[in-house]
Amino acid sequence: MSTLHWDNETDGPLNEANMRKKLQALGYTVHKYSYPPGTFFPDHSHNVDKIDGVLSGQLKMSMQGQSFILQPGDCLAVPAGCLHSAEVIGKQSVISLDAIKQ
Repeated sequence: MSTLHWDNETDGPLNEANMRKKLQALGYTVHKYSYPPGTFFPDHSHNVDKIDGVLSGQLKMSMQGQSFILQPGDCLAVPAGCLHSAEVIGKQSVISLDAIKQ
């Protein structure tokens, strides 16, 4: 699994505009979502490559037998057709940027 971690030196301060700009520069269309605590997405796949980026909260992503807890500034690449699940953990909502490869 390919993860990206935010670097204030090269990426600037972590905020929606800067993360959106970074993902768009990689060729992705970006949408913002908010998920309340307890939100769970069971195993599913997409027909496009995507990246899930977290602005706030914690999102547990699982695929290919591995799990990652994404913190603010973390992004996870999800290849097209890859079975994965996601769960908001903790008591804070997750603000996420969902980036889809064009």
